[in-house]
Parts: sequence; structure tokens; C-alpha cells
Amino acid sequence: MATIFPSTPPMLAHHMVTTAFELDGYRIVRNLGVVRGIVVRSRSIFGTLGASLQTLVGGNITLFSKLCEQTRGHAFDLMLERAAALGANAVIGMRYDATEIMNGVTEVLAYGTAVVVEKLKDWPERIA
Repeated sequence: MATIFPSTPPMLAHHMVTTAFELDGYRIVRNLGVVRGIVVRSRSIFGTLGASLQTLVGGNITLFSKLCEQTRGHAFDLMLERAAALGANAVIGMRYDATEIMNGVTEVLAYGTAVVVEKLKDWPERIA
């Protein structure tokens, strides 16, 4: 029996996500609740060795920076997918959190409040 995966809902536009509790130029018409995107990642032995070598030189440890950026991006995208699945067109109060579950394994959480907003009629168009 074949597994059928539901179609992925459309992704929310990144400019419709804010750490504030209101979105300039829009009015919140419905609160859909908290949405989360959770990713649990571990460091590979090769990444750990490479990062260890970078610590000898000092400065930015680019291997870990890249891993952290990718993990946060993945958690962010999961949060947006869940918000869109609820029918939201924006997320307010967005935050990140990270917890080390065990040595070398970290949970990254992106969360916020999924909302439905409508554009204010008297607000000027967004400058591109």
C-alpha cells in the first residue's frame, strides 16, 4: 500500500512574520494560536573535528555557524508551514529557543502566534 502525503500548504511570506505583537499596515482579525517548528540536530564527528581545528585559529567557527543557521531556518520553515495549515497569513511574536538535550544534540524551536490579518485601507503601499 502506497503512502500518500498531504500536499504542503503554501508558505507564508517572510515579511509577514514579526517579533512584534502587531504588523504595521495590517489589522489582526483572528488569532489561531501558537505554532511551533521543532528541529533536533546532532553534530557529526567530521563537523566536530573541523570545528575543533577552527577553534585553534580563533574567530568565527563557520562550521557551527552554518549548522546553526540551517537548523534555525528549518525550524522557521516548519513553523510557517504549520501556520499556513491553520489558515494564517501572518505570525506575530515570533521567537527562537534552543535546548541541549544531551551532549552534542540540540533542539531548536521557532514559535509564534498564527494570525489572520487584513491590510489597512489607509496604509501606504510597501516600498520595495
